[in-house]
Amino acid sequence: MESRKLPHDHHSPMEQNFDHMPQPEAFQVTADLFKLMSDRTRIRLFWLLCHCEECVLNLSVMMNMSSPALSHHLKLLKAFGLVDSRREGKEVYYRSADNPRAEALHRVIEQVAEIACPE
Repeated sequence: MESRKLPHDHHSPMEQNFDHMPQPEAFQVTADLFKLMSDRTRIRLFWLLCHCEECVLNLSVMMNMSSPALSHHLKLLKAFGLVDSRREGKEVYYRSADNPRAEALHRVIEQVAEIACPE
């Protein structure tokens, strides 16, 4: 592959590594995550699930939402791998997923919003 040259040579590391810059498609997952989390309800719900495991009925009361509306948000968070669920009898319990993406997002939310984990 032929090396691409920038119009101005500033001798910076990016110019030296320009050929190794990922293609725009490589950033699609991040763009999709930001799109998903552009809703403050989902941010709040995800933050809550980082601190507790709870059923839809209790979560709907905590979030002051109907169960169907809450279930919609949970479905989106779960599809992206941010939330896990488990069934116990007729109840389904939700919590944040135990993975690097969910952990990083939790830290970002708390840093940006300047809030702390409950003790």
